[in-house]
Formats: sequence, structure tokens, C-alpha cells
Amino acid sequence: MIDSDPEAALEHAKYAKAKASRVPIVREALGLVAYHAGNWSEALSELRAVRRMTRSDDHIAIIADAERALGRPERALDLAKEADTAKLAKAVQVELAIVAAGARRDLGQLDAAVVSLQGDDLKAEKRDPWSARLFYAYADNLAAAGRKDEAIRWFLNAAEADAEDETDAAERAADLSNENADEKATKEKAAEEKDTEATDE
Repeated sequence: MIDSDPEAALEHAKYAKAKASRVPIVREALGLVAYHAGNWSEALSELRAVRRMTRSDDHIAIIADAERALGRPERALDLAKEADTAKLAKAVQVELAIVAAGARRDLGQLDAAVVSLQGDDLKAEKRDPWSARLFYAYADNLAAAGRKDEAIRWFLNAAEADAEDETDAAERAADLSNENADEKATKEKAAEEKDTEATDE
């Protein structure tokens, strides 16, 4: 229901909370549904409550992403630094790194965003459950930093790793390739016009 009708799912989750507000799994469900519905403040409130109740950082990446969505990238970075990553599941570690990189990009730290995602998991041959998302995020940050050729390569890597077609990596690679071709054509035309002017003189 979260994907097909997020608003209805949200109402169900709110009703459940009204009946059992002290049950962590109920608060967790409401927080996750609110997050998927784009209700960042409510998601943040509920998942913070779950974090307090369970003393678990299982949803730290989502909490950080909600902070970022609310225009608080510094807070998202603080959460990433505070988290004991050694105790997090690998998927959560990777997702938190992706969110932190996005926060750095929000702050204009483009090169730092790119570097922060580099590591053992960033290998084109990897096919872990999180590989496609990691490759995509890396490519996205490369593109933001103006490194289009590298971005195209990593979007293609993401497309190859994305067995479930959950991203638009192939389309992003094609769009960037077209942009590069247009820029090259424009430069060549400008160079030809300059040569022509020089010959005429």
C-alpha cells in the first residue's frame, strides 16, 4: 500500500499509533510510511522516537535523509558522524554514506561528496544489493562536480548492476552523452568560424 496509495497507508499507520503509541513497531511503521509519503517532519518525529525506544540506529540513514529534505544538511552530516557504523548493517552503512554525500553536495562540497563514496564497495564488478544505488549516487555526484565522462561510465555501471530496473541510470547516461556531443559540436563550430574569420582577414 505504501507504493500504490501512500496517503491511505499513512492514515492506517496513524490509526494504529492512536491505538498503540508505545509500541515501537507501530511508531516505526508510521515513520516509514510518512517518509515514503514525503512527510519529512512526521517521519523524523516518529523514527526519532523509535530510536529512543529501541536504542537502535537501524533507521539512521532515513532520519538523516529526512533532515536533509527539511533543508538541514549539517544535521544530516552530524548524524552520520555520530553513528557507530560498525554496529550498522552493511546496507544501512552504504545508505548513510549516500545520504551524507548528498548533504555535502547540498553544502556545495562537490569534490568531498565524490570522495566520500569511494571505497571497497565502489567497484564496477560488485553486485551487492546496494551496488546499483551506490554506483548511481557516485555518478550523480560526479555529474554535479562537472566530471561528465566519469559520470557516464558510472551511470552505465549502475544500469548494469540494476537488475530490478529501480533507477533511471541508463537514461541519465544517455542524456549526459548527448550533452557531451552537443558541447563538442558547439566547440567545433566555434573553432571553424574562428578559422574562417582568420582566413578572411
